Amino acid sequence: MNKFYTLLLTLSIGTTTSYAASKTLTHTIKSGDSLYQIALKNHTTVEQIRKANKMKEGEKLKLGRNLTIPVKTKLAKAEKAKPAQKVASSKKTESKKKVASKKTTPPQKIAKKSSNKKIASKSNSKKIIKTAAAKPVSHTIKKGDSLYSIAKKHHTTVAAVRKANGMKATEKLKLGRVLKMPQDVHSKNVLAKVSAKKKKTTIAHTQKTVSDKKLVASIAKLDTISLEKAEVKKDKKPSLSTILFGAKKSKVAKSDSGIGTEKCVRITSLAKKKLGKRYVLGATGGRNTFDCSGLTTYVYKQNGIKLPRRAIAQSKIGTRISKKDLRKGDLVFFDTSRSRRGYVNHVGIYIGNNKFIHASSAKRKVVISSLNEPFYRNRLTVARRLKS
Repeated sequence: MNKFYTLLLTLSIGTTTSYAASKTLTHTIKSGDSLYQIALKNHTTVEQIRKANKMKEGEKLKLGRNLTIPVKTKLAKAEKAKPAQKVASSKKTESKKKVASKKTTPPQKIAKKSSNKKIASKSNSKKIIKTAAAKPVSHTIKKGDSLYSIAKKHHTTVAAVRKANGMKATEKLKLGRVLKMPQDVHSKNVLAKVSAKKKKTTIAHTQKTVSDKKLVASIAKLDTISLEKAEVKKDKKPSLSTILFGAKKSKVAKSDSGIGTEKCVRITSLAKKKLGKRYVLGATGGRNTFDCSGLTTYVYKQNGIKLPRRAIAQSKIGTRISKKDLRKGDLVFFDTSRSRRGYVNHVGIYIGNNKFIHASSAKRKVVISSLNEPFYRNRLTVARRLKS
């Protein structure tokens, strides 16, 4: 039996020594990591991590870098104590069994012993609670510390730390100052409640922003629909000249109008549906990606009009029109190069109110821009109206 105990002891000593030897851990830096978060996660300090990795104060963290994290020796001591306790407890249980087999104690004595043990354990637990509540823990202020981080580390609140140290609300922290840390039993519950409240407020804020965005989008959609309907109604109303000289004026209107009003509305509404879609050079709608001429080709093709693939080729078809005569569905062409020699290299679809929709290479997505913007106002080369 003694051999068995010795074997257990040697195994426990071997495991604890191996654990104690490995006093460092490795941590691979990920996106969003900071030295403070890594230190807090691994129960160490920022200074110890810097020291272990020979890092300077202003040095930035690089993604994928492996940091050596120093571990406190308290953990090793705790792990050492565990197997020894297990061996001791196993010895006690076996000795108790032997005593029970040799000599049986009367039930009255057993009851007295158990009651005495309960009273002793209760008194001990009360003493432990009192000492835990009474003994304050100190914290020396280091570079990068804040009252919130200190309070969080010691499972208490900022108000409790200020109260324990007689600090004012506006008082600044001084390096090297030793602060008393109150070990309040209820502080953990308070922190949990505060964090729960914060989570609720953030969730409510995000929900509000989402609802606001949806409301704005719906208002914008209704506005565009109402404008389109108003334009359709305006076009349907016959003028005095068409009533008096209907045949001649109708021929002139046909030659100037190009694409019908309903088709123009369909073109602009389809283009708006592609707002925010990703810009990819050479894309014509595959996987909802476009470049500038790819967007115009796709939108017009869906409405039965075939366009050339490149912007410069598209700028040579249809009727040339002035900026003041622009209508929905017209194509606007630009020279966005630095030299600005008048060479067409960008195209968009006019949607009314001096605005046009286009796949922007600068913004990497489909956006709406204004012709009043200096960049586009100075680079507009030609506008074209296509025929259905």
